[in-house]
Amino acid sequence: MSKIISICNQKGGVGKTTTAINLASYVALFGKKILLIDADPQGNATSGIGIDKSKVTASLYQVLLEQKSAQEIIIPTQVENLSIIPSNLDLTGAEVELVGAIGREFRLKKAIAEIRNSYDFVFIDCPPSLSLLTINALTASDSALIPIQCEYYALEGLSQLMKTINLVKGHLNNALVVEGILLTMADYRTKLTQEVINEARSYFKDKVYNTVIPRSIRLSESPGFAKPIVFYDKASIGAVKYEELSREFLGEKISQHVEPKEVRENNADQIPATNLDTDTP
Repeated sequence: MSKIISICNQKGGVGKTTTAINLASYVALFGKKILLIDADPQGNATSGIGIDKSKVTASLYQVLLEQKSAQEIIIPTQVENLSIIPSNLDLTGAEVELVGAIGREFRLKKAIAEIRNSYDFVFIDCPPSLSLLTINALTASDSALIPIQCEYYALEGLSQLMKTINLVKGHLNNALVVEGILLTMADYRTKLTQEVINEARSYFKDKVYNTVIPRSIRLSESPGFAKPIVFYDKASIGAVKYEELSREFLGEKISQHVEPKEVRENNADQIPATNLDTDTP
């Protein structure tokens, strides 16, 4: 039986798509059969995995409007064992067109029901909003993986998302659970990063992954080259950490002990302190 995981956060710039692309890529390279669904009209997961979204003739839009089956639009990627249901700007019209549709929250669940067991894991990259597209993703999912950045208001922003998850759980999908909380964009040169890590672990306990994703120039650059980090620079600290996350996701024990000094020394591609306010992971 496959597992469907939504990667979601209504806030943009938290490393959501970066996580979707790289977690899906590493788990696929570990031998699991993976489907990545790009549910964001921006189509960044589509382009970031190496698909030219301007040349995509059929996308998730046609699936949600029941014009095509999910099977018809699945595209293989450059990563072995990883396929994608692509997205482009057409998807922006889906919410408007589905407003009066019966069972509109279940369109994605219905669409992927016939193909889900062809994969070990299905990852859904959600848009940075609590929209009908996100509701569709959560309704179709077994769990939600939530990236949050190591910044001052990171945990406060989770309250609305958790309310939405609980509403979906109560009314549309009673099996939905939180898969895990992923701390991203960590910069150990700041005291704030360790404070957020400590607060997150205190509040969410064992739901917080031991792996923490640092800020990294290489992670920021790789989507521009249409490659997951493992193909762009597998020796970078971002690649090392996403591989570690993927192993932890699959059940390998990863030490909770964090070595900021080691991260600093090995992170030659770390974003300079002058760029710490940017939203790019």
